Amino acid sequence: MKKDHYILGIETSCDETAASVVKNGTEIVSSIVSSQIQQQKQFGGVVPEIASRLHVEQITLVIEEALREAEIVPKDLEAVAVTEGPGLVGALLIGVNAAKAFAFANQLPLIGVHHIAGHVYANQLMHPMEFPLLALIVSGGHTELVVMKSHGSFELIGETRDDAAGEAYDKVARVLGLPYPGGPQVDRLALESEQSIDFPRAWLEADSYDFSFSGLKSAVINYKHNIEQKGEQIDPQHVAAGFQQSVVDVLTVKTVKAAKQFDVKQVIAAGGVAANQGLRKSLTEALQKEGIPFYVPPIALCTDNAAMIAAAGYEMWKSGVRSDSTMNGRPGMPLKSWNY
Repeated sequence: MKKDHYILGIETSCDETAASVVKNGTEIVSSIVSSQIQQQKQFGGVVPEIASRLHVEQITLVIEEALREAEIVPKDLEAVAVTEGPGLVGALLIGVNAAKAFAFANQLPLIGVHHIAGHVYANQLMHPMEFPLLALIVSGGHTELVVMKSHGSFELIGETRDDAAGEAYDKVARVLGLPYPGGPQVDRLALESEQSIDFPRAWLEADSYDFSFSGLKSAVINYKHNIEQKGEQIDPQHVAAGFQQSVVDVLTVKTVKAAKQFDVKQVIAAGGVAANQGLRKSLTEALQKEGIPFYVPPIALCTDNAAMIAAAGYEMWKSGVRSDSTMNGRPGMPLKSWNY
């Protein structure tokens, strides 16, 4: 009889304190997420020092609850996987040190996971990953196109040259006076609008898979200023719709083009902005026309969670990847292959 393998995942890269137990890299046995949205909302964004303090308060409770919900004890685990980076350094340190202490106390292997690799592997919790595949990674700090030829193989073919898509969403939300978190608010307004403002699209060089959203952000700000100088009021719905259409058009066109060029078997979306309904709809329709399978996790697995860290950690554990007690939080950690 085949033995099941359980991995404990821990995630504290930003403003969610999360722990999860995943079986065989594909089945969520428990997933506990303590969000800080309500506490951070009054500041209009994440305050790193407050995030770190809240992680300290919650981390032990969240780990205990994940084990209790999974109905397992530490000796049932194969390893502990934790977000090593990137993220807020103070927040990362809470999770890393908790994972190191738990692994040491229970004599378990420790595995440091790249946060974005975690987002990619959230897809494996829903369906098998078939290679080669193309991953569109869209979050608050990242906008990247990555080709994967096997588990743990990450070939970066395109990235943002300035603002990430999620960062642009948050800045435009603030310009429109929308509450934190702004991205979902912009998405909601855009979907409700029957009209949109025509904003520019940054295609860059003809053969480039890179992205740029700072010019679009500036165009939105200039539009608002120009309208207000005339003594008029902007319509937030029309602005949101135009902004979102510009972002979605560029992401969709470049993703489809890359999928065809690299002859991938599937395209997956990953990261917090992959929860955006406008983007999900656009990618689904465009890739369906090309006959290319497209997968995106449910919204709960697009935002930060520990199940994705455990899923990636399982593949790393199978590949023999291990970390030691010198592991530290790495806020600028690059996405590198672990299978060469």
